[in-house]
Amino acid sequence: MSKQDHLELALIQSDLAWHDPAANRAHFEKQLQQAVDADLIILPEMFSTGFSMQSADLAELEDGPTSRWLCEQAQRSDAVITGSLIIQAADGSYRNRLLWARPDGSLAHYDKRHLFRMAGEHQHYAAGERQALFEVKGWRVRPLICYDLRFPVWSRDAEGTDLLLYTANWPAARRLHWNRLLPARAIENLCYVAAVNRIGVDGKGHPYSGDSQVLDFQGDSLLDASDRAGVFQQRLDGLALAAYRERFPAHQDADPFEFR
Repeated sequence: MSKQDHLELALIQSDLAWHDPAANRAHFEKQLQQAVDADLIILPEMFSTGFSMQSADLAELEDGPTSRWLCEQAQRSDAVITGSLIIQAADGSYRNRLLWARPDGSLAHYDKRHLFRMAGEHQHYAAGERQALFEVKGWRVRPLICYDLRFPVWSRDAEGTDLLLYTANWPAARRLHWNRLLPARAIENLCYVAAVNRIGVDGKGHPYSGDSQVLDFQGDSLLDASDRAGVFQQRLDGLALAAYRERFPAHQDADPFEFR
């Protein structure tokens, strides 16, 4: 597929109803209607429950109600919709899984690789085994989840990624790290970065500051949602990205590596 010149993003920054998938689906369904002419719509990490360690109680099967709902919404919106939720995989393991719902009804996924041990996530979920690279309108998008942001090797691009995408429940206590690491990922990978975080206070009493944002390939801010709730849209310029890579081809000098 040839890449279209522009990609229209919609970032949905929102509070989440604690452990209430039906309420969250109803809320986001209304929000999705405000995403006009978007190609890619991004929801937060664990958008149906909040960031919970009660995986056995809250997990849905791979063809569960939230997965089906995402596919329905993608078809209705004529856009890719993505965000993560708690899934019980076919092998019985619990995953913090990002779903990539396409308008044609098909579904792909990425499982969070780096599990946040300070909250015990590694004790309740299985880590993902591989990176993912998805395509929308010819744009190459690499999805990652929250704590993955701290690990540059896992984010490192060796395949011409156009957009790094982070979906998160990143607490306000560490917002400084969020706001410094995101530009670094954009600069070192010579690509756009889109990051969606939640706001509000979760069922454990942890506050979230939002700071959902879009950055260009030089780490400059194109969009900053701050702590506001809403749907925030930003158009990405593919020609500008290609021109910058032509002028400053640092990727050609990157160190080769492989995962074992």
